[in-house]
Amino acid sequence: MSQDLPMGLRALVVDDEKPVLDELVWLLGRDERIASVRAAQSGTEALRVLEGGDVDLVFLDVAMPGLNGLEIAKLLARFTHSPRIVFVTAHDAHAVDAFELNAVDYLLKPIREERLRESVRRATADGTTSQPGNDTIAVELGGVTRFVSRSTVTYAEAQGDYVRLHTLDGTSHLIRTPLGALADEWDGAGFVRIHRSTVINLAHVREVRMVSGRCSIVVPFGASPVELQVARRHVRAVRERIQDRAT
Repeated sequence: MSQDLPMGLRALVVDDEKPVLDELVWLLGRDERIASVRAAQSGTEALRVLEGGDVDLVFLDVAMPGLNGLEIAKLLARFTHSPRIVFVTAHDAHAVDAFELNAVDYLLKPIREERLRESVRRATADGTTSQPGNDTIAVELGGVTRFVSRSTVTYAEAQGDYVRLHTLDGTSHLIRTPLGALADEWDGAGFVRIHRSTVINLAHVREVRMVSGRCSIVVPFGASPVELQVARRHVRAVRERIQDRAT
């Protein structure tokens, strides 16, 4: 299980691509919450470091030759005190697998510094982001119950008495709850209402567009990003929330 994190985090970055590895190490070195950063270019090298037990937070590339990030995470789950995990990848196809392994976050390349800082914040948020019970929604379809991580939800939209959740991997799930109640409950988790029928996850905002006085937000949804309109009365509050999370 994950251990309580110290004030200064000891981070490990694992990526077989040297330019990506160097950039992540540099960006993490700029974060005042990170005490030290180590690097590994393979899964085998990463395990040697991790077995030393002096890593609090590991950034794992999903697709690597040999031992990949998901396989390393499964091995870490057996550790008595395992570090918290952030997956890093150029594709979002493995998002669901990642969160089933209790990852703190799932970062898409190219990495933006403000998004990386958000991952560190999640890792230090008193453990709430790595507690499955606080971040899991049960959804039912055809008599089958699945568990979806709230962190994978990019936006939610009202559909009558239901809400449809749209996730990173391009799937959608219908849950029976009013959008207003969901917006209030999830506000502290980084979700914000942009329209009477739409709530977005600020952590997954890729672009904010202003055209002819109208504002829209771009969020990922599978292979195709989605552009969502922001109601005029929500524009100021939404932009302030986005700015707050980027600083």
